[in-house]
Amino acid sequence: MRALLLVLVAAACSLRAATYYVTVAGLGGTPEYEAQFAKWAAELQKELEKAGASGAQNVMLRGNTATRAALEQAFERVAAEAKPEDELAVFLIGHGTFDGTDYKFNLPGPDISAAELARCLDQIPAGRQLVVNMSSASGASVAALSRKGRIVIAATKSGTERNATVFPRYWIDGMRDPAADQDKNGTLTTLELYRYTTRKTAAYFEAEKLLATEHPMLSDKASAAAVRDPSPENGQGLLAARFAILQPAHETAKNLGPEKQRLITQKEDLEGQIDRLKYAKAAMDPEEYKRELTTLLLELARTQAEIDR
Repeated sequence: MRALLLVLVAAACSLRAATYYVTVAGLGGTPEYEAQFAKWAAELQKELEKAGASGAQNVMLRGNTATRAALEQAFERVAAEAKPEDELAVFLIGHGTFDGTDYKFNLPGPDISAAELARCLDQIPAGRQLVVNMSSASGASVAALSRKGRIVIAATKSGTERNATVFPRYWIDGMRDPAADQDKNGTLTTLELYRYTTRKTAAYFEAEKLLATEHPMLSDKASAAAVRDPSPENGQGLLAARFAILQPAHETAKNLGPEKQRLITQKEDLEGQIDRLKYAKAAMDPEEYKRELTTLLLELARTQAEIDR
């Protein structure tokens, strides 16, 4: 019986959720932008590969290959493979346009609108999804893309911020900079990376003494109204805090025994409970909140001690 139990535990751990990555470098319009977008896409993909994202789950489209048809085919392949427990992360680097009604991401040939992109993503079973739209005018895409279980990040606050963005530069820098991992737990979450990129983007315009032409925004509670500063007060950021961009510890865990894998899963669950409790703080009795938080923190410490043993 014990041997059978260990087999079942090992099998369950081997079925950990997979994450699919799709990175797109859109139409540049000039040789300079074409080269810049392609470079950023390649650098982003390199960081994902260093963290263990496999080739089959890490798709990049750039240059003349980044057509709407190719992007739709990539999403169809993911839809055929992904399961509800899996995750999907989409990174859009390039130019976007907004005509007052529709946002479109610029691609060689026909562009793809936010509504068309949303329809593609809605067909993918992955229960947790992330879309990081780093293009100009990307704020206009948030309403169409927002859905339960999906984090939407835009480099601009609206469709009227039309200048080429510097957001991608700092998003990639954050994937390399240990300072972006604010809690120093080895896992870089979407929320941590968003906050890092937002700070660096603002600092760029201040250092250059330029009027800021982009203001990043985030929505992860199926709301068309994205916010600049996610917090428990506005209810935004909970899902982003649980979606890992880089998670070396997760990759290392694959080589551990069933008991250590169980403990790592338990730790992740406790961290999720703590995050949810923080977001519920405003509606709770202060003493009840303190008791529940203390209990969870003690259990998390015990679990971490078992992992480190």
